[in-house]
Amino acid sequence: MMHRQISALIIVILLTSSCLFSQVNIQDSTIFTPMIYATYGYQFPGGDLAKQFGSNSSIGGGFMFKTRNNWMFGVEGNFMFGQSVKNSDSLLRNISTRDGFLIDANGYYADLVFYERGFNFFAKFGKVVPLLSPNPNCGFTLLAGAGYIQDKIRIHNPGNTAPQLLGDYKKGYDRLNGGIAVSGSLGYMYLSNTRLLNFSVSFEFMQAWTNPYRERDFDTGKQDTRKLSSQFYTVKVYWIIPLYRRVPKEFYMY
Repeated sequence: MMHRQISALIIVILLTSSCLFSQVNIQDSTIFTPMIYATYGYQFPGGDLAKQFGSNSSIGGGFMFKTRNNWMFGVEGNFMFGQSVKNSDSLLRNISTRDGFLIDANGYYADLVFYERGFNFFAKFGKVVPLLSPNPNCGFTLLAGAGYIQDKIRIHNPGNTAPQLLGDYKKGYDRLNGGIAVSGSLGYMYLSNTRLLNFSVSFEFMQAWTNPYRERDFDTGKQDTRKLSSQFYTVKVYWIIPLYRRVPKEFYMY
């Protein structure tokens, strides 16, 4: 009985794979195709996030399906990073000198660098509108998403010479927060007829509702109980790999 179930499962997998990667002609008709992609975005913050950080970058990737009716759905994840941290000079004021310097274990001024770090992942759904495109499988795109986002301040001390910022002590200053987020984007996707050039560009708006995660912020001595509302305005570019097989070229012999 078990052997029959395994055989049936293998047959289903083979049939599914055959459908997904069968030979198609993208130039003449709309097709179903999975797509793997990598993405880079440049983000401008708004709301509560803009009080803490400046602009930042994001890199990531995703996996998406495009149906024969040009609907799209899939998942995407991104790592966010930046070097514009506001009010960093006052963040460590309780453990700094009168001049704003932190003394390390060797008796020298500690070398400190502040970064923004974070990540997000989304489930996405949308539509391709085949206008100004080389084939009916690409054109303008409308996408909506929902997911999770998290960000914090990373305090880097080369050599870890400052014991005031080791282990759990550092967590008291990082402003870690996270929560749900939604997004919407308008863009243009290009899938070439020869499959040699496939890319997309878009403008994305993201709204996030997050909560601080730390039990206490060491600089204030209190727990941050605010409900944060933040926005991201992002310009994104994508490099896409569509997973379908082209129809082979015809050759005639005389």
